[in-house]
Amino acid sequence: MTQNLRPERLRHFIDRFAALLDQQPDEATLLDHGQQLLAELVAEDDWLPGELAQPDPQRYQQYLLHCDSRQRFSVVSFVWGPGQQTPIHDHRVWGLIGMLRGAELAQGFARDAQGALRPEGAAVRLAPGQVEAVSPRIGDIHQVSNAFSDQVSISIHVYGGNIGAVKRAVYAVDGSEKPFISGYSNTHLPNIWDLSRENPAR
Repeated sequence: MTQNLRPERLRHFIDRFAALLDQQPDEATLLDHGQQLLAELVAEDDWLPGELAQPDPQRYQQYLLHCDSRQRFSVVSFVWGPGQQTPIHDHRVWGLIGMLRGAELAQGFARDAQGALRPEGAAVRLAPGQVEAVSPRIGDIHQVSNAFSDQVSISIHVYGGNIGAVKRAVYAVDGSEKPFISGYSNTHLPNIWDLSRENPAR
């Protein structure tokens, strides 16, 4: 999906999301309106550069697409190879997950009386165009996997901070946690700002 890319879709999303944050909404309003914006972005699969949609045979990839200059939010493409999954983990900031290609399964967890983690409810399956929210307020510990064992899946995540720098944790089922910072899989950002490529001078 690399021919005739429409980078203006991501540009437009970034602009609208920054404008939403400028209003300083409460979290519930932010997630509600943000879900609508992300749903519009992932409704079209013609804007993600191919180099930021590449799976790795060893582990899932988290490619940075944009980080707000004040680190209020970041946008990443999460690329799942067949059958790949995360450990149980948290985020410690709000997040929105929109499905672009394939499908993923997200299983939430909650602590029992002894502090161990137990699955909470059924796993949520995200299909293309669907959006889900996470945050410490509404539920922040989950495990995510590619719903397919034979194809790549890609989701677009928006987080309330520079997620590649946020100190968070992965968990064992007994509830013990190990700190980690996820970082990013790419070293360069996509150039979505060179409008001369889209509107060459005549």
